[in-house]
Amino acid sequence: MGALSTPATELDVAGRTVRISNPDRVYFSERGETKLDLARYYIAVGDGIVRALRDRPCMLHRFPTGVDGDKVHQKRLPSGAPAWVQTVRVDFPSGRHADELCVTELASVIWAVQMSTVEFHPWNSRCLDVERPDEWRIDLDPMPNCAFATVRRVAHVAHELLDELGAVGWPKTSGGSGIHIYVRIAPRWGFAEVRRAALAFAREVERRAPADVTTAWWREDRELDKVFVDYNQNARDHTIASAYSVRGTPRGMVSTPVAWKEIDDVAPEDCTIATVPARFASLGDLQAGIDDAVFSLEPLLEWADRDEQAGAADPGGPSSDRA
Repeated sequence: MGALSTPATELDVAGRTVRISNPDRVYFSERGETKLDLARYYIAVGDGIVRALRDRPCMLHRFPTGVDGDKVHQKRLPSGAPAWVQTVRVDFPSGRHADELCVTELASVIWAVQMSTVEFHPWNSRCLDVERPDEWRIDLDPMPNCAFATVRRVAHVAHELLDELGAVGWPKTSGGSGIHIYVRIAPRWGFAEVRRAALAFAREVERRAPADVTTAWWREDRELDKVFVDYNQNARDHTIASAYSVRGTPRGMVSTPVAWKEIDDVAPEDCTIATVPARFASLGDLQAGIDDAVFSLEPLLEWADRDEQAGAADPGGPSSDRA
């Protein structure tokens, strides 16, 4: 006979009861954190994860047997959701659609954990108008031979440029080897224009740090010791892990908001589900003010016009939607 499964645990999450089955199942093999530990992590950073996900269509990365096992990319809400779990419908050019998780409260995050979700990947638009993003994402993605010191240097260049534009950037570790910077924008433009603005910004970063940065579209054209400023993360239905999202690694690394003054000292591998709750309790949500700092893309769209008039075409073109 096989080992008996551990009885389910019930958690009180802001007045809602969420049942966690198999609470002792190990999800993160490096230190042995369990499914219940994962739920408790998200409760500990509750204000932060809800702020990062609130009202956004959200893809779930599920690991039914823990992160050493298979990963399921789930757009459509898993079956069996309680009535209070909200969804938002997104449509695709194929004519298909998906009813995706739309977080409005912490209990829906914990229910997703019950459904074996480890990573939360929200859209950069919200449910009131899914076709007009309110978040511009700067993804500093290091190539395989790129040192994190290079990522740090590029982050500082991006910060200086954002300051010149009058935009407030909110940095976080990616939960891997990169850095993400988010900027709130007025929801006036569609995905193609936001991506076009992001490309113009990326090209300016490349001009200022040509030894460290590439914007080459084709992967084989990118130098292996450079940072790719991945503007395509702003295309429709492209998602990256949110602030406070755990990543599917044995170490349980977390995409962790940091202050600009921490960029030169932060060690991404030290930001895990074991350490971030205490950091959050001490510092609070470092992105708490993000919704109050809204930037207009008009200067970047002017840069895009300038680049295009100078003959700088976008080799990737507007990314096609995925169903």
